[in-house]
Amino acid sequence: MVFSSVILGIETSCDETSAAVLADGHTLLSHITSSQIDVHHPYGGVVPEIASREHCLHIDAVVEKAMEEAHLEFRDLSAVAVTYGPGLVGSLLVGVAYAKALAFAAGLPLIGVNHLEAHVLVNLLEHPHMEFPLLALLASGGHTNILYFEDYLTYRVVGRTRDDAAGEAFDKVARTLNLGYPGGPPIERAAARGNEMAFELPRSLLEPGSLDFSFSGLKSAVLNLLNTARMKGHILNTEDVAASFQRAVIDVLLAKIRLALDHFPDTRALALAGGVAANSALRQALAVETQGQSRNQGQRESRNQSQWQSQRQSQHPYQYLPLYVPSVSLCTDNGAMVATAGYYYYLADRVSPWTLNAVPGLGF
Repeated sequence: MVFSSVILGIETSCDETSAAVLADGHTLLSHITSSQIDVHHPYGGVVPEIASREHCLHIDAVVEKAMEEAHLEFRDLSAVAVTYGPGLVGSLLVGVAYAKALAFAAGLPLIGVNHLEAHVLVNLLEHPHMEFPLLALLASGGHTNILYFEDYLTYRVVGRTRDDAAGEAFDKVARTLNLGYPGGPPIERAAARGNEMAFELPRSLLEPGSLDFSFSGLKSAVLNLLNTARMKGHILNTEDVAASFQRAVIDVLLAKIRLALDHFPDTRALALAGGVAANSALRQALAVETQGQSRNQGQRESRNQSQWQSQRQSQHPYQYLPLYVPSVSLCTDNGAMVATAGYYYYLADRVSPWTLNAVPGLGF
């Protein structure tokens, strides 16, 4: 089969060494990932020095396996795309250096990809005909943002976290509950067996009209709940704590999406992205929102959150909006999202110079 473009995407921003080969923006020819979860698990989080060393050990084999499964040679590629930020500087440097050497040796264009943009754009892999303008909720371990996209590469950030990101809160609460790392999956499993109405936890909406997020207060409330119980000799049900915490996070995310849709009434679709997007309860809650079902049905109202209550009871004309949600395997860091973003950069002729360097603090 002849393709008009073939992009190799390389991802090494944190603790996943991943590579994917993407043809014509929608045909994923291969996708290989070497995870470091087991390596970092004993430490309860990612150790930057260990992460960069693991990337050095595995990146060559991961890229070669991706090319082998795609049944292509490097000369068949149209470009090499790589994450250059944000992320851990040592991890990013491994991927950027490898991609630059490979692209230069093969005589291919080098495309530096913004990791955050890639998380959103990976939706185009499975939904190539997404409607615009759209609002995207990006929720991950390091970022929680709402973005307004006019088209594939034209957007602005309209909401961001002021302290902890949603995924960061999941990780910290999971560690406190001794559920392990990363925190998202064990919190979700525990929450599925718990009572989300068991504990009254805060929902921070900040000042009226704000699309920003704050999860540090929620995280602290869970820690205080556990510490108080411990001092009194009480034993709290871990599953109930997890369920109450997860519900509080989801409630805030939904409240901000509702408010964003009020701010941007021309929105034609919603998109979910980032590691937290793998959470099945969040995915289900957003599906309910976009299918026109009652927002209050079966959901808990906080007795002491008057602002939150009025926000939840407001009505919006956005039922039945298309909702784009990536497959669970495409929510966490992966090469396919880099290849997808690289494809749209390639179409826009956004080629990087050979001086491309890692930018750990890169934003939107």
